[in-house]
Amino acid sequence: METITHPTIIFAAATASMTMFMLHQRQKVKIIVETKKKDNVKRQKKISLSNTMPSFSTHAIHAGQPPDSSTGGVCVPINLSTTFSQNNIGVPTGANHPAGYNKGFDYARGTNPTRNAFEICIAQLEKGAKYCAAYGSGMAALTTVVHLCKHGDHIICCDDSYGGTQRLLRTIAGPIYNISSSYIDFNEPGALEKELKQYPNTTLIMFETPSNPTLKIIDFEKVVKVAKKYNVLTSCDNTFASLNGSQPLTFGVDIVVHAITKYINGHSDVVGGVVLTSNIELYKKFKHLQNSMGACLSPFDSYMAMRGVKTLSIRMERCEQNAMEIATYLENHTKVEKVLYPGLRSHPQHELACRQMSSFGGMISFFVKGDLNDCRTLLSNLKLFTLAESLGAVESLIESPALMTHHSVPLERLKEAGVEPNLVRVSVGIENVKDLINDFEQAFSFVGR
Repeated sequence: METITHPTIIFAAATASMTMFMLHQRQKVKIIVETKKKDNVKRQKKISLSNTMPSFSTHAIHAGQPPDSSTGGVCVPINLSTTFSQNNIGVPTGANHPAGYNKGFDYARGTNPTRNAFEICIAQLEKGAKYCAAYGSGMAALTTVVHLCKHGDHIICCDDSYGGTQRLLRTIAGPIYNISSSYIDFNEPGALEKELKQYPNTTLIMFETPSNPTLKIIDFEKVVKVAKKYNVLTSCDNTFASLNGSQPLTFGVDIVVHAITKYINGHSDVVGGVVLTSNIELYKKFKHLQNSMGACLSPFDSYMAMRGVKTLSIRMERCEQNAMEIATYLENHTKVEKVLYPGLRSHPQHELACRQMSSFGGMISFFVKGDLNDCRTLLSNLKLFTLAESLGAVESLIESPALMTHHSVPLERLKEAGVEPNLVRVSVGIENVKDLINDFEQAFSFVGR
């Protein structure tokens, strides 16, 4: 006789079986999850033990830029307030703010949340720096450095420095503040020490590397060694190399200056400058001068430059790639007399550049075969290269130093520094390099006709 099981009994048995299966699966999942947790803990320990530091490109995006605490916004907000309320007399608000420097905010000339965040970011990007002060222009930053000197002091400067730097020293520091200056080729053996002996009142050595516009590479270690011997401060304008191309502070240089107008912002829409150091006493002086002279970077420009620096790494990589190809093209061109680019083996300080630079940058200078008229012909027939001063932008710029960026420098001084009328300075952008070379090719066809 066939036995018929009641449906309720069948359902109960099936339910019990399913329950046992689910409990078994849950136990398996629990074991897997716990195992993964243990693996993650081990992995985290390995990471912390290895003391891995974020790369430059990661720092550029995150340093000094945590999400906004009140809204969660991922971008640092533009704080346009000129003054800030105080909870008590003489006690500024915001000491615990990420960009409050543990002091808070009272008046925007002295401290501003957006500018402070930018300063924190740049200080972390300039290797060897602990402190940064941001100013309304690159020249304001240089002027601040010069204000470290007093009446009767002397400054030694590299002979082919930016025309604006020389104008500052020659027409303002000298006649107004009685701070004299002299200009030498830092690559000439013994020249710096000889100058220091001739001017025992020297308190500051200012130089650029690569220099503007002849792209000389100056040996950090040699300069620092001599400067320390004579107890003189050193200041390097690092604009051409930018933050990730050269690290002067790691070689013992006291002060680094950047025109953030150039590579740091990188889009030809901000004018500004920064001064960086690892010396707390120098930093206190810079912040005092920033507040007292009022040459501070605006909140809006701070925001723009902070946005620009996020892409500095990839922009510089493309600029350098393009510059190397263009420099090689120019070096082999029959209408070019000489090319100056640190990445070329023909550069006088190429080996030094390989030792102390992590990137050769996007700046090239070259001499056109012929005279000033031939130079004019080339520059006036270019279509993609914009004839303009400045540098370090996404678009390629070209200029004549003798007639443009260095026109304020006396002719005899220009000749001594090797800045001839047929010298051309190029700031290579991030366009397609074949298009840029084709533009040169068609423009050169007009030269010497």
